[in-house]
Amino acid sequence: MPFLVFGAPSLGYELTLCGRTPGPTETDHGWSIVVTHGLDAITEADTVIVTAFRDFLDEVPGDVLTALQLAHQRGTRIASICTGAFVLAAAGLLDGRRATTHWQFAQELAQRFPKIDVDPDPLYVDEGQVITSAGVVSGIDLCLHLLRLDRGAAVANEIASTIVAAPFRDGGQAQFARRPGPSPATTGSIGATQDWALAQLDRPLVVKDMADHAGLPLRTFERRFAAATGGSPMRWLNAARVEHARKLLETTSSCVDDIGQLCGLGTPANFRQHFRRATGTSPSEYRRTFASNEMRSR
Repeated sequence: MPFLVFGAPSLGYELTLCGRTPGPTETDHGWSIVVTHGLDAITEADTVIVTAFRDFLDEVPGDVLTALQLAHQRGTRIASICTGAFVLAAAGLLDGRRATTHWQFAQELAQRFPKIDVDPDPLYVDEGQVITSAGVVSGIDLCLHLLRLDRGAAVANEIASTIVAAPFRDGGQAQFARRPGPSPATTGSIGATQDWALAQLDRPLVVKDMADHAGLPLRTFERRFAAATGGSPMRWLNAARVEHARKLLETTSSCVDDIGQLCGLGTPANFRQHFRRATGTSPSEYRRTFASNEMRSR
């Protein structure tokens, strides 16, 4: 990603690929890249970008951490793409800062490094000297952001056009995150009620309706539901509605307002509010991004 964005000779950047040991390095894809410099190249860099890499959950070698820490002390701008955030975290560069990484690994990052304010939604987070980005493709968003800071929006937009990338993408990672479907998490009355509720999403259900179906007093149902699923019934129900809406937006040609009704999210305004809160984007924009070609052509 960095070479795509910063590689044009007219931009005036000097790009260096460095690692612990110079020479051929095998990738996960069956081909090798040639690392031209060792870690000493970091001492001369104005910007250091740590990319995603294999075995990011393993202990980071001490010489890598030292090189990054010294660069940070000198004021070098340091960024990470995807799971590269784990290296910055191990070096202590994210302590007390807001940061992001791929949504699948955000919880792991937060658990391993509790001093970091991990935000799983943004495509990238700029904390000044330290910048982190989400999944691999979000590395393009990060690099274009750095280019805007260095050379201005016009140049960044021109490079984005050259590599056929959006100059700026709306929304965050939530629109891309594929969560497990809201299927029953337990057996017994709670699981049966979840099954029942999933078949009634077009109705304006409330928690009392679910408690009545389970044959339990409201407070008892709420306690048992939280114990079984780790969350409240209404939060689960709203998540189920949004997930159903996503599927309908991807696979049907129903108008957006009708989908809001089919998912039980009420008025168009209420539907858009819930959907944007959950995904970071609007229903219409989500459909433009994720609907099948067949659905777009209708």
